[in-house]
Amino acid sequence: MTRARGFTLVEVMVALLVMSLMAVLAWRGVDALLTSRDVAQRHLDQSARLQSVLEQWELDLKSLQESSGVPGLAFDGATLRVTRRQPGGMQVVAWSVRDGGLYRWQGPIVRSVSALQDSFQRSGQLQTQDTGQLRALDGVAGWQLYYFRGNAWTNALSSDGGSTSTSAQAIAAAAAAAAAASAASGVVPAAAPPPTGLPSGVRMLLQFDESSGFAGPLTREIELGS
Repeated sequence: MTRARGFTLVEVMVALLVMSLMAVLAWRGVDALLTSRDVAQRHLDQSARLQSVLEQWELDLKSLQESSGVPGLAFDGATLRVTRRQPGGMQVVAWSVRDGGLYRWQGPIVRSVSALQDSFQRSGQLQTQDTGQLRALDGVAGWQLYYFRGNAWTNALSSDGGSTSTSAQAIAAAAAAAAAASAASGVVPAAAPPPTGLPSGVRMLLQFDESSGFAGPLTREIELGS
């Protein structure tokens, strides 16, 4: 009779070693697949967030409205303030870059000149925890703004194409005239552009840090009044 032969201890250990190696390789493959999926999902979420922010940026500029109380567009090097029209009145919106992020602040919708001026002043003195302020985008290292004037793009702070913020005297004079003209209704009246006038376009150049996941700077140009 033939005696049944089993596996030796060495054969069993070799088989276990081979199975262990196969399991480790399989796990590393699954882990790499999951990591790639997480990275792709994160990039997809960041791209969707960026697209949403750019759409809001365009909407704010497209809704820009000059008034006799405050400038329609003002940039001081740190914060861009936009006075925009809303169904219920007027609203001041401020965009700024600091602490590695792009922030958006929006004031209340108002109908009086004095309330609009208060909102405009507040938008220039924003605090980190200010109500109405939202950290719209992370990973932003810096930005530059340009205005389109005279068939050319110029820095928003340059003397020949810079900030459309009117002087304090001009704003005060316009506010006084508006207050006299709207004393009965108390509604913010529309007016002609301030002496410096609005640019015909705004270009934003966003710079991202390495942790953002975005490669290179991003440029967005918005035509005003279109």
